[in-house]
Amino acid sequence: MKRKKFFKLTPLLIAVTFACSTLLTACTLTKPTQKTTKTKTTVAKKEKPLPKDPNPTNIPVLMYHSIAYEKGNDLRIPQKIFREQMDIIKHDGFTPITLDELYSHFNDEVKLPPKPIVITLDDGYKDNYENALPVLKEFGFKATVFVITCQTDDSTDYMTSKQLKEMQANGIDIECHTVTHPHLKDLSYDKQLVELRDSKAKLEKMLNKKINYIAYPYGSYNDDTVKLVQNLGYKMAFTTNEGQANKTQGMFTLDRMYISNANDVAYFQRQINGEIK
Repeated sequence: MKRKKFFKLTPLLIAVTFACSTLLTACTLTKPTQKTTKTKTTVAKKEKPLPKDPNPTNIPVLMYHSIAYEKGNDLRIPQKIFREQMDIIKHDGFTPITLDELYSHFNDEVKLPPKPIVITLDDGYKDNYENALPVLKEFGFKATVFVITCQTDDSTDYMTSKQLKEMQANGIDIECHTVTHPHLKDLSYDKQLVELRDSKAKLEKMLNKKINYIAYPYGSYNDDTVKLVQNLGYKMAFTTNEGQANKTQGMFTLDRMYISNANDVAYFQRQINGEIK
């Protein structure tokens, strides 16, 4: 009886053994799945840099002298004509800028407003104070006067130090045009040094500010001139070479556009818009 019972239980044992073996194999072959959690990375916000213009444009730098009438003298622009020209600048959408703004654009690629233009007046004539300043104030325009320092407080045709200070107080930048207005290229190195250094020092003392820019009298300069203005701490220098200014000309040999009373206002409009070569 016992032997017979043993044989009846054997199939059951075989079945249980097979099931356990299968389960064990499945557990061994199946790898547990681990849930991965992504870690968020916080990126610090960068400060916005000043607007940059990677392609500096040609910029008209106008060269005036006297704002008064004198028959047959093309250097002198009557106040009425000067005002008409300022009105064209406004009407055509130009924005007068300072030399500091021009320098930042050329040197640091700081973006300028649309259609920038620079207004400069050479020599420091008294009529710049009497005739140009009221018009510039009327339009709210920025401008620069390059001053011959030996004439200041020494000639009735040129501005006094008091007038120069008042010009500066009204947003007109005062910069250097040498001591005696010589042809610099005809002078020795030492004499050029005196012209460029002493005029700068006089204006800095008078106006209590740094003088950074100069216009060469008659547009006259040579290699010594360029070396000296750099060594003396000027940032830019201007010639009388006709054309719009671009930094590829060199920061110490920049072009300007001569404004002559021989030309009418229609010519002036074409000139500032780059239509005259």
